[in-house]
Amino acid sequence: MNDFWTRMAGRGPGEVVVDGTVVGPGSLVRLRPRNRTDVFDLVLGGQVAVVESVEQDDEGALHVAVTLADDPGRDLGEARMPGHRFFYSAEEIEPLGEHEERPGGARVLVAGIGNVFLGDDGFGVEVARHLAAGPPVAGADVVDFGIRGMDLAYALQRAYAGVIFVDAAPRGHAPGTLTVLEPDLPGGPSPDGSLEGPLEGHGMDPVSVLRLARRMGRLPARVRVVCCEPVTVEEALFELSEPVRAMVEAAAGLVKSLVMEMIAENAGPGSRDPLPR
Repeated sequence: MNDFWTRMAGRGPGEVVVDGTVVGPGSLVRLRPRNRTDVFDLVLGGQVAVVESVEQDDEGALHVAVTLADDPGRDLGEARMPGHRFFYSAEEIEPLGEHEERPGGARVLVAGIGNVFLGDDGFGVEVARHLAAGPPVAGADVVDFGIRGMDLAYALQRAYAGVIFVDAAPRGHAPGTLTVLEPDLPGGPSPDGSLEGPLEGHGMDPVSVLRLARRMGRLPARVRVVCCEPVTVEEALFELSEPVRAMVEAAAGLVKSLVMEMIAENAGPGSRDPLPR
């Protein structure tokens, strides 16, 4: 098994052309397995999937790594866990339109971010865990990203209608104060093909992640940041302060409202498509 994953994890070209359509990370495809007798492949035939990467094995063959669009454990696929991540040849996938909706309609990514070892900095993670422990949030994928900024930037390459970051951020308010921000989205590359300013692949503040995601090619059209005023984010306290912990449930309710708002905006006449690749 280890040898298989090693062979399948080679660096690929990034994109592949299928029936005249460029397919890469974030592309929606329909699975059309050929000449396979495995019952799993027979079940997956016809399913809509999201391309995670295009990879090349040690023999030079290209493989499209995908996760199912409606798999609630899709983040496990990103972590290369069997049963959530699948490989198909270019001949076994059917590209779908860039604006074709996923099963169940438009979806929103709720990203809990922060370092749980630095006191209130773990607020976003706690809110994500609180949401995940309750009934599913309709139309949303709730993921605890922690400090995995690169993973979050990759996740933003999918066809999400919007993203909601949940984080702790000092803004000069009383501890526990919740604030909703709508950050300015970074623009496209400059004429020389680069973005202004340095890019931090390991940065986990929303602005750094958005800039990295934009460099990679795609941003959701709607972005909100739910902030909580911390008591401290520097000391190794390993738990939230009382004022911040008391706001976890309120923040979860606020996130649910924002999810519904984003989905409604996406369905309305003034909805915006994701930024072009």
